[in-house]
Amino acid sequence: MKVPFSSFLDSSLLLISQIECFHPMKGGFTFVIVQVVALAHLATAKLSPSSAKGNLKYVDPLIGTYSDFEQSEYGGMIPSTGMSKSPPFAMTRWSAMTRLNNVSTCPYVYSDTTIHGFIGTHQPAIWMGEFGQVVVAPGVGNVKTNFADRGLPFTHDHETATPYYYKVTMHAEANQNITAETTATSRVGLMRFSFNGRSSSHVIIDATRENVQGEITISPDQREIFGRNPERQDDKLGPFKARNFNGYFVARFDQPFSSWGTITNGRVYENKTTMTSTWLSAYVMFPEKTSQVNVRVGTSFISIEQARKNLDTEIPDGATLEKTSRHIESVWAEKLDRVNIEGASQDQLTILYTGMFHSLQYPNEKSESNETGTYYYSGYDDSVHEGDFSYTGYSIWDIFRAEWAFLIIFAPERVPGMITSMLQTYKESGRLPMWENLVETNIMVCTWASSLIAEALRKGINDFDLDTAWEAVWKDAMVPPKDDLTLQYYDREENTPQEARAGLTLYKKNGWVPAVRTAEAGTRTLEYAWADFSVAVVANYTGHRNKSKFFLERSENYRNAFNNNTTFMEARMEDGSWNDDASTWTEGNKWIYTFNVPHNFSGLRSLFNETEAFEKKLDMYFQGGHNDQSNEPSHATPFAYLYANKPHKTQFVIRDLLQTSYNVSVDGLSGNEDCGQMSAWAFFNYLGFYPVNPTSGEYMVGTPAFDKVTLDLPGREQNLVISAPGAPSKPYIKSLYLDGRNALSKPILTHEQLMEAKEIGFEMSETPQAWGRDTL
Repeated sequence: MKVPFSSFLDSSLLLISQIECFHPMKGGFTFVIVQVVALAHLATAKLSPSSAKGNLKYVDPLIGTYSDFEQSEYGGMIPSTGMSKSPPFAMTRWSAMTRLNNVSTCPYVYSDTTIHGFIGTHQPAIWMGEFGQVVVAPGVGNVKTNFADRGLPFTHDHETATPYYYKVTMHAEANQNITAETTATSRVGLMRFSFNGRSSSHVIIDATRENVQGEITISPDQREIFGRNPERQDDKLGPFKARNFNGYFVARFDQPFSSWGTITNGRVYENKTTMTSTWLSAYVMFPEKTSQVNVRVGTSFISIEQARKNLDTEIPDGATLEKTSRHIESVWAEKLDRVNIEGASQDQLTILYTGMFHSLQYPNEKSESNETGTYYYSGYDDSVHEGDFSYTGYSIWDIFRAEWAFLIIFAPERVPGMITSMLQTYKESGRLPMWENLVETNIMVCTWASSLIAEALRKGINDFDLDTAWEAVWKDAMVPPKDDLTLQYYDREENTPQEARAGLTLYKKNGWVPAVRTAEAGTRTLEYAWADFSVAVVANYTGHRNKSKFFLERSENYRNAFNNNTTFMEARMEDGSWNDDASTWTEGNKWIYTFNVPHNFSGLRSLFNETEAFEKKLDMYFQGGHNDQSNEPSHATPFAYLYANKPHKTQFVIRDLLQTSYNVSVDGLSGNEDCGQMSAWAFFNYLGFYPVNPTSGEYMVGTPAFDKVTLDLPGREQNLVISAPGAPSKPYIKSLYLDGRNALSKPILTHEQLMEAKEIGFEMSETPQAWGRDTL
């Protein structure tokens, strides 16, 4: 739930002319507490205390699984188990399934009251489609062929969810119960079903849904069910149809089958062991008095044989649920225990560590190994390739802002492989990914892969093919997409060519993307300019400094979108006239995008002629409730106050947003998680800084929330301590030091300082201070 920011600013932020008289509203924070308490009553969704040790005990996977308004705009989180080597970027995640998932719906929604099975899902975000999934559904008595009919009632009082283990007790017919427990590795799910009734028990495996033709086979002798599912719900987006794609699975049981059969389109075929059809399932019955069944499900994008290999490698015969879940617990704990907090409330610890859990999931693996090497399936050329690293689930328009910076800090060992995977996409498709969900979907705008590559290079990660990286980044920035002058490239327009930078032809000619000719033209102009800054960084680090100067100059094109008469960013027509249509923006409006120049806030300030006018516009933005923390275009805007010489206002806004946009209920995220970006924003701002322009290698200072944070970062020989005594009740910064002696006057920390300093020390105050003013 979002609380309008104007509720806090009416008598504090805008009526301030002197820094000495600025302080939070006396009633402001009381109002926040009332809202959070009310929200908790609406959702009532905390887990029972976890038995996990260390910081993992604070993680609540149910946060972000529900909202009571605008259902599609909640956190969109799937409370899944699943991990890989280190950290947990699982290929297949396993979740209880309370409904059929699709674009705009996740498989688990907290308000639902029945569970219809357990899904091995590849859906990375609520607005993306599922692909190649498999579902395992326990039951008793007669086999129910209809998805809705087989739903088993449950309550959250009998549910436990952690990153490494899930347990729920469901109510079956005739007062019988089924208890399900699950854990998972990257490519294998392990489920244990306990039955306490007198009726015979069974398990159904769903291969495909309606109108999707797949295959399924039952092997009683091997106690296996295996098959394939070619479904791709994003099939109509983008040019790559991946006709040979299949999600393969092998389910192996520890109990013998007493009978079996297949199901297609609601009809049961007893004793049939193989079938190719639509809406396809198989079932196996177990001998009477079978009280417990364990099933392991290996998944693959390559073949049934590879799925079986994954099963045998990751959770081999003889492995127990307890041993597997303990191992997964240790892998998660290793990452989360790298961050230790002093001076935080229980709720803040839950928000922060749950956020870390969210932010260590994407991009996710798609490589698979066997005796001869490591391979991956590419939907771009519809074939299998050899290669050690391959990932998918690239929500780049979202994650380039802060999630990628989080991964560079906490999973630097993964970053070269993630970039190598993007370069594989370039080689196989001709472009870097924008929003890759197995293949390119053309969702969102701009070629932000350049930012991921640039930020990695700027922060010292270069273990990938630099020549190919520059070639790919240059092409995206300079070569228009197919039919650029005839297609408008609307969001989710079906069957379009690769979008890359739609409207680039006229952007290169005019310095802006003309409205009407190309969809969302206002956003494209501003984001192409910002992305050009990242292209300049890549050019500089790959030996093309003459090109770097060109792209730095082109990054000034945001100026072409500024209407001096209205002091708003606005789209322009091809003839240069202004177009104020709301459709020219991507998930925002002219208020939000007027400040969407994070690569050059000082240049944006100059467009207002006077710093005071820039500050007033920012005040109007926050006063008017235009800031939208639920979506990414607003995430950097609070830091614009630093360039208005009002760092205390940045500090006030950040502290307020952390209090009002995040909480520990099931709707504890104010917007979609977007593959970790929402949580990464909170994480950095809890620490006191944020990567406003990620490729600059700088973090803008906001305000730390805790007395002390100790970070054990990969690549550092010793811990980094962030100290801010009194910070929980003192939101304003009086001074900032590195290692106790080097005073910093500017509200900027570099990545080098973050990786090399022993201590970042803040002196905090209850009232606004002059620190950081007149320095930018």
